[in-house]
Amino acid sequence: MKELTKAEEQIIQILWKIEKGFVKNIIEYLPEPRPAYNTVSTIIRILEKKRFVSHKAYGKTYEYYPLINKKEYTKVYFKNFIHNYFSNSFQQMVSFFAKEEDLSLTEMEEMKKIIEQEIKKQKTDKHE
Repeated sequence: MKELTKAEEQIIQILWKIEKGFVKNIIEYLPEPRPAYNTVSTIIRILEKKRFVSHKAYGKTYEYYPLINKKEYTKVYFKNFIHNYFSNSFQQMVSFFAKEEDLSLTEMEEMKKIIEQEIKKQKTDKHE
């Protein structure tokens, strides 16, 4: 799966939110100053070439919808992120954020709780 540019990601985020829409609908969700209609249309066509988006035609008007869901993209994006910045080490990533991002004790306890729940779940799944 190809990575997206910031502009492409902004458009796909809107499509995930609205589920489907015409270019004019997508533009309504963009912050001011909004890009030109043709700019947004071009970005959507690029997303179609990358197979992130498809459309349904109504004459000469197209309604666009995402082909990949947010969860799938997030999973791939973070795998690439961890590979590129943390040498494929989740441990290095967690250590970095715990030390560099000034996480509060509450935030770290929440992370610990989530990890402990996942460990418990995986142990249960393994024994079934």
